[in-house]
Parts: sequence; structure tokens; C-alpha cells
Amino acid sequence: MRKRQAHTSLACADDRLLADRAVDGDAEAFAVLIRRYTPMMRAYVRRLLPGTAEIDDVVQETFITAWHQLPTLENPERVKSWLMRITSRKAIDRIRSARSHDGIDEIEPAAPEQITPQRQVEARAGVAALSEALQQLPAAQRECWMLREVGGYTYEEISHELGTPLSTVRGLLARARKDIIVRMEQWR
Repeated sequence: MRKRQAHTSLACADDRLLADRAVDGDAEAFAVLIRRYTPMMRAYVRRLLPGTAEIDDVVQETFITAWHQLPTLENPERVKSWLMRITSRKAIDRIRSARSHDGIDEIEPAAPEQITPQRQVEARAGVAALSEALQQLPAAQRECWMLREVGGYTYEEISHELGTPLSTVRGLLARARKDIIVRMEQWR
């Protein structure tokens, strides 16, 4: 009964307390963080990688890395963004190692079956055009765009993730968006 009560109280604890306890080696606290953030991390990785096994592998690798790097966590109340940065790095590493080029058509999920064949063809053609537009961007612009538009990162998180000044991130995203808009004009 006492263990269940401790488990319940941990489930209600804030991220800072859980992270602090996990840093001290409390596996139960870390397990609560795992349960709390796995669905969000899986949803994020699902947008980047095609297969369920790949998604689970990236999330598992993220938690293994996080457990080992917990002592380096400087700001425990930001454990969520810290975990998402690790997740992003792991997913991007997986993408880089899995193929020789970055193509959005290879990471987009298949269209749902209830969509008509004509709409499926149009959607795939649009994705192919977007993929082509992304391929023509410089690598830094493409990476910023993917983190912002696919990953949902804030400008500050992108800056931190890439080790790039915030003003540079803003400029890269502005140029990427402008170029994509021009290239995708026929799809409006």
C-alpha cells in the first residue's frame, strides 16, 4: 500500500521534483517522466520517421541517453524541452544515417485510405514538390525549417539545438519560408 501511495504522489509531482530525484538515482521518478513524455516524444518522432519500430527505438535511445546524462541537466524544471532536444537529435541522427539525402516525401505518412485516389495523387504530388523545394534549400535553412515546421520547436529551442544565434535562426527561417513559398506557388 505504501509503495502505491508513493507511486501516486510521484505521478502528481512537477517536473523539477522528478528530475531532481532522478538525478539522485530515483528510478521511480525517472519512470514517471518516461510515462509522462513518451506519448509526446512518439508523436514527434512519428512525424519524422516512417516505421513504428524506428519510433520506439528513437524514444528508447532518448531515455537511455537522458538517464546517463541526467547529472548534466542544468535546469530541472525544463526537463521536457531537454528530453525533446535529445529526441530531436536522435531522430535527426537516424534520418542522416538511414539515407543519403533529406527528402520529406520519405518521412511523410501515407494518406488515409478514406481519401479519394485523386486526392491521394494530388497530396503525394504536393509532398513531392515540397520535398524538391526543401532539397534545394541550403542545409542550415532546411534543418531550421524542419525543426520549426515539423518538430514544432520555438526559435529559442532551434537556436539552442543548432548552437546558432537567435537572429541567425530567424534569418534562416525567413529565407527558407520565402524560397518555399516561391517554389510552391502553383500549389496554393
